[in-house]
Amino acid sequence: MAARGETDWVSRFADEVISEAERRAPGKTIVCASGLSPSGPIHLGNLREVMTPHLVADEIRRRGRECVHLLSWDDYDRFRRVPAGIDPAWAEHVGKPLTSVPAPPGSTHANWAEHFKAPMIEALAELGVRYHGISQTEQYTSGAYREQILLAVRERATIDAELSRHRTKQVEDYFPYKPYCELCERDLTTVTAYDDESTELAYTCECGFGETVRLAEHDRGKLVWKVDWPMRWAYEGVIFEPSGVDHHSPGSAWTAGGRIVREVFGGEQPIGPMYAFVGIAGMAKMSSSKGDVPTPADALEIMEAPVLRWLYARRKPAQSFKIAFDQEIQRLYDEWDAVGRKVAAGQAQPAELAAYDRAVRTAEGPLPATAHPIPYRTLASIVDITTGHAEQTLRILRDLDAVAGLDEARPRLDKAQRWVDGQVPAEQRTRVRESPDEELLDSLGPVERESLRLLADGLDDWSLDGLTTLVYGVPKRQAGLPADAAPTPELKAAQRAFFALLYRLLIGRDTGPRLPTLLLAVGADRVRKLVGA
Repeated sequence: MAARGETDWVSRFADEVISEAERRAPGKTIVCASGLSPSGPIHLGNLREVMTPHLVADEIRRRGRECVHLLSWDDYDRFRRVPAGIDPAWAEHVGKPLTSVPAPPGSTHANWAEHFKAPMIEALAELGVRYHGISQTEQYTSGAYREQILLAVRERATIDAELSRHRTKQVEDYFPYKPYCELCERDLTTVTAYDDESTELAYTCECGFGETVRLAEHDRGKLVWKVDWPMRWAYEGVIFEPSGVDHHSPGSAWTAGGRIVREVFGGEQPIGPMYAFVGIAGMAKMSSSKGDVPTPADALEIMEAPVLRWLYARRKPAQSFKIAFDQEIQRLYDEWDAVGRKVAAGQAQPAELAAYDRAVRTAEGPLPATAHPIPYRTLASIVDITTGHAEQTLRILRDLDAVAGLDEARPRLDKAQRWVDGQVPAEQRTRVRESPDEELLDSLGPVERESLRLLADGLDDWSLDGLTTLVYGVPKRQAGLPADAAPTPELKAAQRAFFALLYRLLIGRDTGPRLPTLLLAVGADRVRKLVGA
């Protein structure tokens, strides 16, 4: 552990959290926390809010300590805007709690919040994230926070003084509690009077309704965000909770909350690393409220859970990174497999070993893995060429690496299939020619004809390594060079020309999947036919 702790950010935070927990609440269960708002699709940037405390809590549990990861669903937040692609008529629900907004058209879920929570809950289960979920709707409407709300209202002058430090304009009659209207259910309300002794609160709403209630009995409203968050830190005894860079500017909820939690609620601010944004290659900063953003469920369609976990485990929270849904996923998998080989050989560096170990298992045990992991780029080429035909796929995998059944290559095989089906544009899909391109064959000169003959004669070594040696070796033989000749600019040019010729003859394009994999998929007899041998 000592060697790993020097380079592993998760271990370092676990050390700090355990030490802080022993100072604050010795002998009690350690609390790590995160929060998600189901206002729209919960995207891969939001996932960092959960993965950071998950990894730390999991490390604490690995050490035999009691630790709970609280995940607050901020489903009592107001519905702010209608995302792209949703019926504009949903604008009538702006201002209501998310749990009071109907689910999007066609959804089977009870309300807007449940609709967007459901895929995240499934994704977290697949990722092995163990947590205790808390619905803020249930907390507020059950009266769980009643004493905290009354305390915040009594101390509203203290809160107002703290928040006014960074305001650009003065706020009259500041009130930290926002009622939801009894008639229209929206938060378009203004508190017009409050009596500290009786807790009688009067409000009016933009819809024209108004009423007087006793705050000591009122459960249809919530504390404003900059008060709600520190209240929960104290209420739940949170020791560790990260937050995004947008929460760390002067006057933000994090900086103001640190003083409010002490001065108002008598608690302490958690250890809270700032985490950087997660992006998608080719896409600007993600926004849940705008709708069309990749979610963890989308990522798990095309990559295995350990690989997605690894992306978050290997980067410190303050380091930004991107997740690629394009061809870069093949490079990512190459890197992942290379780390796996280093770990198996005992050659991984401490940080590599730590991140890999956190990716493939949790304190509860290992995550499901592909029994026979063929390289992702190879699987993608195969399912592209075979259009997912099971028998053809199994034939190739059997020839390639003695795969006895397709289940041995799952779930990676299925992920690659969905990536090809969903992420590869139609014009980039591979379609093997049904018959030879006679016009192209007739136009070839003697050097090109000889290269095709050498290829056809060498197809007996029917393995990926053998075919790789063959396709790179044909131009070498034609140039009178040995098989192990170092590449030169002239040789590289000859190889590129040869590869382009093969692609045109086999699939009618100048480029395509890696040639050895393509040859393996097409089959020796069909290759000979298409190259005119």
